[in-house]
Amino acid sequence: MSRIPALRIRPLNEARVRPEGDFVLYWMTAYRRTSWNYALDRAIARARELDRPLVVFEALRAGYPWASDRIHQFVMDGMVDNGARLARGPALYYPYLESRPGDGRGLLSALGEHACAVITDDFPSFFLPRMLAAAARQVPVLLEAVDSNGLLPMRAADRVFPTAYSFRRFLHKALPAHLDETPAADPLRALDLTSMPSLPDPIESAWPRAWPLEADGRRDALPDLARLQIDHAVGPVEYSGGAMSGSRVLRDFLLTRLEGYAAERNQPEVEASSGLSPYLHFGHVSAHAVFHALRTWESWSRDDLGEPTGKRAGWWGMSEPAEAFLDELVTWRELGFNRGALSDTGDRFESIPDWAQATLAEHADDPRKYRYDLATFDEARTHDSLWNAAQNQLRREGRIHNYLRMLWGKKILEWSASPRDAYDVMVELNNRYAVDGRDPNSYTGILWVLGMYDRAWGPERPIFGKVRYMSSENTARKVRVREYMREYAKVS
Repeated sequence: MSRIPALRIRPLNEARVRPEGDFVLYWMTAYRRTSWNYALDRAIARARELDRPLVVFEALRAGYPWASDRIHQFVMDGMVDNGARLARGPALYYPYLESRPGDGRGLLSALGEHACAVITDDFPSFFLPRMLAAAARQVPVLLEAVDSNGLLPMRAADRVFPTAYSFRRFLHKALPAHLDETPAADPLRALDLTSMPSLPDPIESAWPRAWPLEADGRRDALPDLARLQIDHAVGPVEYSGGAMSGSRVLRDFLLTRLEGYAAERNQPEVEASSGLSPYLHFGHVSAHAVFHALRTWESWSRDDLGEPTGKRAGWWGMSEPAEAFLDELVTWRELGFNRGALSDTGDRFESIPDWAQATLAEHADDPRKYRYDLATFDEARTHDSLWNAAQNQLRREGRIHNYLRMLWGKKILEWSASPRDAYDVMVELNNRYAVDGRDPNSYTGILWVLGMYDRAWGPERPIFGKVRYMSSENTARKVRVREYMREYAKVS
């Protein structure tokens, strides 16, 4: 029926396709884009097979954990882009925004009553797996989850990998077979589906569109965030979300920053990172699209691949900066998805390796020279100016420089009452403020602080035991931070 790899398709219930339904429903939850999207490809294929219209349903709840103006605005930017793109074709776009938690209750079931089948996104983190499990019990037709997260299908592996090295060795052997499998770059081009002017009246009456149909693609049609019951204390960031902004960030990275990525990405005072993490997290940009742009930039083909080694450099056969970037985009990012998809404890404290749990437990009662509570951490009122600067950047910009993010976590471990308290603080601050929080990749970073994907280090230290130690003093000697600290001395 379609060219989507079978490994990426997962039925969530035992219901059947109902050919007599009014439409095929694509419930867009994680891949909030209209290109390079296997789930959208699957929904289009179903609609063609059944000769039925396609409805693209994108909702934004008010009651999810850490719901705020920051996250809402970023997602709504993407909804505007999707509305503009879908307005030009036969697929019907249905955006829905909850004003209050619970307002959308019953909406998916109502849509399912009219649907032939429901296709959705397979994302292994945050509340989404629980939401899909509940939806599978509610909709009366087949519900399929489709994996469009990364270059490697999440279920191409049959185990959770304990280190980046072991996962990289597996990637070098398994990934080549999947590199020529890609979602459609522009699945809406010349789309030949039966059109549907609107949803049944009872549905739109009970759950009105986020804005009128004729306003799709207009930013001035967005509702006022102040009217929504979400956290208004965490304001929007200065950069916008959405597929269009994500594409500009990718283009700018290739043109101006890729060349210095390998040498300068650890320098806080140099803008050398890709800036793509928030767009990858919300699905505004696809890892497949990023890889396609990079391989085109590098004039690369699969014939350039080397022999599997498990090493960070040399296997791809690309330039040093490109390979350094791919190790982040593919190895480290998809390592988190590997754990999220195949482990029930992928984002929990209990998932850190036994050796790390043992050594942290042995030192849990060690005296702490400094001990801070959540409020002090949140407000960046510690004794450490560099740590405070990193926290202020997080609060202001929704991100921390990649290298300083590691230090940020290590100091929280050192200054918390216990390792579990440290984990809770990192999760709370990261998920509240980081635009790319609540993601398998961000949990990878938090758990790495506690020993995940790492090895035991010596000498054994107070509080840390054998877990890798970092200090602000050593960091300031390794990388330039004077101007960074001046820039983020206070949160704005």
